[in-house]
Amino acid sequence: MNEPVIHRRGAQLAGRKIQAADSNYFAFTVDPHSDRTGFVQVIEIFEVGGATPPNRHVVADEVFYVLHGEGIASCNGQSLTVRKGDSFLVRAGHEHRVVNTGRQRLYCLTTMVPDEDFAALIRGGIAWELDASDRAVLGG
Repeated sequence: MNEPVIHRRGAQLAGRKIQAADSNYFAFTVDPHSDRTGFVQVIEIFEVGGATPPNRHVVADEVFYVLHGEGIASCNGQSLTVRKGDSFLVRAGHEHRVVNTGRQRLYCLTTMVPDEDFAALIRGGIAWELDASDRAVLGG
């Protein structure tokens, strides 16, 4: 049976990196595997100068909410500056990329609906330590 409420504190979050050479990493706030949901939600953390590779999702919409830092979000050749408090939605099928252009890490609350196996990709990566800077933003 599914729990009616799942509660996590920032101190409980664990980091994951898809590949060691990547310049961004993740901390699950909702994992569809363990939480039995149809969506995934992560804190996506970008190193200074870090970026996602250009990517697109077949059926999933992806929304980003900037918790800390600043960057550039690009979609289909159009770019916009994003900073703390901004959100942006990328609809399924559109190539997009996020780049940290700030002097500190960029933190985004990222939700993908449906999951489209993004969580499995993250889970299949490597454990990544969240350091004091991460804990200062995420709590704990």
